[in-house]
Amino acid sequence: MPRTPKPWYWKKRRSYFVTIDGKRHCLGRDKEAAFVLFHQLMAEPQQQVIHSGSLIDIFERFLDWTDKHRTPDTYEWYRFRLERFLKKYPNLQVHQLKPYHVQEWIDEMEGLASGSRKNYCRAVKRCLRWCKQQGYISENPISDMAVPRGGQRNTVISQEEFQKLLTAINSSEFQDLLTVTWETGCRPQESLIVEARHVQLQQRRWVFAGNEAKGDFGRAIYLTDEALAITKKLMTKHPKGTLFRNTQGDFWTPEAVNCHFVRLQQKLGMAKAKEQGLEPSDREIKKFAKTLAPTRKTKGVEIKKTERELYVESRRKLRAKQAVKLVPKYCLYTLRHSWATHALERGVDSLTVSVLMGHKDPSTLAKVYQHLTHNPDYLLEQVRKAAG
Repeated sequence: MPRTPKPWYWKKRRSYFVTIDGKRHCLGRDKEAAFVLFHQLMAEPQQQVIHSGSLIDIFERFLDWTDKHRTPDTYEWYRFRLERFLKKYPNLQVHQLKPYHVQEWIDEMEGLASGSRKNYCRAVKRCLRWCKQQGYISENPISDMAVPRGGQRNTVISQEEFQKLLTAINSSEFQDLLTVTWETGCRPQESLIVEARHVQLQQRRWVFAGNEAKGDFGRAIYLTDEALAITKKLMTKHPKGTLFRNTQGDFWTPEAVNCHFVRLQQKLGMAKAKEQGLEPSDREIKKFAKTLAPTRKTKGVEIKKTERELYVESRRKLRAKQAVKLVPKYCLYTLRHSWATHALERGVDSLTVSVLMGHKDPSTLAKVYQHLTHNPDYLLEQVRKAAG
């Protein structure tokens, strides 16, 4: 006798699900609403396909497909962005979705780089487009929405600047991650997933199979002396699982790396503001304090903030806002980009640089690194070399 279906909670997806006639249905995150929808589904067992019409339902279907047909890294890329969208609109139905929902969501995330804005929008649009192609929805409500333009990677870090970055970092684990990226020009999704099994010590390289690398073709990352030493050290420390981990021993996630770079930007900005004697005025502090929440929660109890507390909070936040305007926000891709730029400037031919970076199409280098055409010293040197 078949077992009666019952809703169950999937911790990984943080939602309730039920399997009816071999088909899994997402019931959402609210327990009461999930059971109401469950009873509605059970009342119509004759239907072949039943959809709740919620965004969370179609997002889960897309993530299920991505989990089965794409690399774990690609799945994680979409999961992280789509879950952030659901946090903003947990109860939104597909027919209610409008382009302004996506735009407002992106605009609320302060300090988001142009490339990140583009990727957040791409993730939502790709999911909706896939669901329409599969027939889960009849219309894509954001099909006409324009994707924000991504900015060009023009920030190049010098050796001296990189050493200043390392000095400002207290975590040796984060220093190791940055150093290997700086030395090899590897992608973030490569350094964050590399394990001991990927390392070939005799050849001094990491090797990823096609199903683990970007573009589904094999990828080899060659190691300098410093990168090799760090790799050996981490292989001894972590013989199984990812090599690069944080202070707590947990593997690095893109969001955790980003948080470290945000804190690094604030720390460097604060130091620069101190050097220049910059400080928000008393008037600015008092004006901004009026916009802050007047209460705070302590152990679940809401307490009214004192004038002094609001003043201190306002000054701290204004200092942080001021600090991030004084220095750029770096990321692992900035280090990769700097590696490629310096390699080209040192005379490594573009085809070799493209191969070492793992580009499937060598023309990618010409498209991304056009800023070198604005470097007169570099171009003059190339003319001299061409003239013999």
